Amino acid sequence: MSTSLLERRKSRSPLISLMVLLGLIGGGCLGWYLVAQRLHGGDAVAWFAADSSCNLHRAPCTAELGDRGRLSFSIPGDIQPLERLPLEVRVEGVEAQAVRVDFVGRGMDMGRYRFPLEETAPGVFRGEGQLSICTREVMPWRAKVLVETASGTRGSRFDFDVAGSL
Repeated sequence: MSTSLLERRKSRSPLISLMVLLGLIGGGCLGWYLVAQRLHGGDAVAWFAADSSCNLHRAPCTAELGDRGRLSFSIPGDIQPLERLPLEVRVEGVEAQAVRVDFVGRGMDMGRYRFPLEETAPGVFRGEGQLSICTREVMPWRAKVLVETASGTRGSRFDFDVAGSL
């Protein structure tokens, strides 16, 4: 009898080891996913299209934030890499709890540059941002403007190019 008990324990040992290994792998994958979502802003964002005539080099760009809101985004002055860029977002029709601007490269991974803005007057948020240098003559960028409200995060994307990155 003791031999059959020992054989049963030996046959269960690989099965238990396999189950523990699969559990650890699954837990690791879940942990990685949760950390990635947290680091990359896994919050759901309601995206709204920017005005098609947008040109940040010339004037502020606007976007309707659904039925109840609107934002205006501007980078006053010359947009150049490695220079401090004044950023301004004006929000109307929704109460913004926080506003930030993320710069990401289009067509080339340039990393993500996140700049939280401060409310300087009701509905007016200001701060500074910066673009990195690129080896291309013209680098296409995207500004993602995110407005956090009590009912969720709303945002719009504004595309622009920066010449003379070298």
